[in-house]
Amino acid sequence: MNIVVLDGGTTNPGDLSWEPLAQLGHLTVYDETSPEQVVGRLFDAQAVILNRVALGREEFTQLPRLRYVGTLATGYNTIDVEAARAFGITVCNVPHYCEKPVAQHALSLLLCLCNHVPASSTLVREGKWEQAVQKSHRTLAPVELAGKRLGILGFGSIGRQMAALGLALGMEVLLYSRREKPAPGGCRWVDLESLFRESDVVSLHCPLTEETRGLVGKKQLSWMKPTAFLLNTARGALVDETALAEALNQGRLAGAGLDVLTQEPPPPDHPLLSAKNCVITPHVAWSTKEARARLLQTVADNLRAYQAGTPQNQVN
Repeated sequence: MNIVVLDGGTTNPGDLSWEPLAQLGHLTVYDETSPEQVVGRLFDAQAVILNRVALGREEFTQLPRLRYVGTLATGYNTIDVEAARAFGITVCNVPHYCEKPVAQHALSLLLCLCNHVPASSTLVREGKWEQAVQKSHRTLAPVELAGKRLGILGFGSIGRQMAALGLALGMEVLLYSRREKPAPGGCRWVDLESLFRESDVVSLHCPLTEETRGLVGKKQLSWMKPTAFLLNTARGALVDETALAEALNQGRLAGAGLDVLTQEPPPPDHPLLSAKNCVITPHVAWSTKEARARLLQTVADNLRAYQAGTPQNQVN
């Protein structure tokens, strides 16, 4: 089997081994691949492994040998799974490899906002210790999370991890999801509007679908308290980013912590790059070495299961 990894550089920049995949066939690994290079690089491939490269009907039409698509991620919104099914191509993803690091990252964004870590650290490094102390009591006053409400939108595996962290901090946890599930004590199910209105922190942990695209728009942001924070470690397109920038700049929202944007990397004029009280990291919440090692092993396990005629983690 010819196996091609199209964009492996982000998942494995050299600190892990591709050997589990290499044992399953003839392996070719590219760190990155442009849209124009996709068909040429996959022309003789029976299996492709990819992260953020898009594959759809147009590519499948030109790749008659391709039989398997494996994602280096849980999300698979860049793959046209219906077209893949029509062409007899199996698509498998990797669930459950990064719940803890993503929730940890969401919490780190929240603590960064609550404790004004970047601004305070910058003042100290500039030799302005006393000014940092004064600002800590005034404009950079820390926010205490104990006793406040954490709203979690999407109660899957990552949402559960985030709920546990909120409860450990002494927060009340509000939940909204497509369907209610058993939840720990200290959690309360609410409707969507109540979640936005009552929460001091809203953290997004739902997948990107046609139903959730733009889910957090002007109306939902207007429901939030001006002292509240919004966290997004899920998918950028869940949020109307222009509306979020306006809410931040107009003081209708206290801050936002984001690991994802609709366009990655963002253009220089992206409104959130200059928005007030907005902390942005480059889609790295998932990328601890431990999580990446679990990811690569499951990618190999998925392909091995497919070769044995018993696909696992199939999404189409």
